[in-house]
Amino acid sequence: MKKVVIIGASGHGKVVADIVRANGDEVVGFLDDAYLKGTDFFNSKILGNTKEYCELEGCEFFIAIGNSSIRKVLSGLFDYKWYTAIHPSAQISPSAVIGKGTCVMANAVINADAQVGDFTIINTGAIVEHDCKIGDYCHLSPRATVCGVTTVGDNVWLGTGSTVKNVVSICDDVILGAGAVVVNNIKEPGTYIGVPAKLKNK
Repeated sequence: MKKVVIIGASGHGKVVADIVRANGDEVVGFLDDAYLKGTDFFNSKILGNTKEYCELEGCEFFIAIGNSSIRKVLSGLFDYKWYTAIHPSAQISPSAVIGKGTCVMANAVINADAQVGDFTIINTGAIVEHDCKIGDYCHLSPRATVCGVTTVGDNVWLGTGSTVKNVVSICDDVILGAGAVVVNNIKEPGTYIGVPAKLKNK
C-alpha cells in the first residue's frame, strides 16, 4: 500500500483521493497554501502548505490542480516521488505508456501503443486511441476523444466532448473549446472553437 499526499484541496483533489482509495492506497492528507494546518478536508486533514513536503517521508505526492501552469511550476520546485493515479475502471492497453504524476479517471480509455506524458489529466470517459502521443501538462476533459495516430503537444487543454481527428497534430499551448472538432493540423498556439475548429484568440 502506498502512502499518498495530494497537493491541492479542491474538487479535483477529491476525485484524485477517490482514485487513490479505490486502488487500496492511503491518502495521508493534503497540502494547500489556502488552508490552515489541521483543517478537515474530504475525510482527511490539511497537513500544511506546499513547502512542508519535506516533513512527509516515505510518501508519494500528486498535484491535484487543474491549472497546467501551476502544475508545471510545482512539479519543478520540489524533489517529490510522484504518484500516478489511475482509476480501476479505466481501460488501458498493456502497451500504453503513462507518465509520472498523471491522472487517468473513471471509464477513460487509452488504447494500444498510446503515450501519455507527465502531469497530464485524462478526465472521466476521455478516449486516447492507438498510437497517439499526448504531451506533458495536458488536460483531456470529460468525453474528449483523440483518434488514432494523433500527436498532441504540451500544455494543451481539450474541452468537454471535443474530438481530434486521426493522423493530425496539435502544437503546444492550445485550448480547444467544448464540442469542437479538429480536422486539420493546429500549428499556432491559441484558443480554437467550432466545427471544424477555427482560431478564436491567439
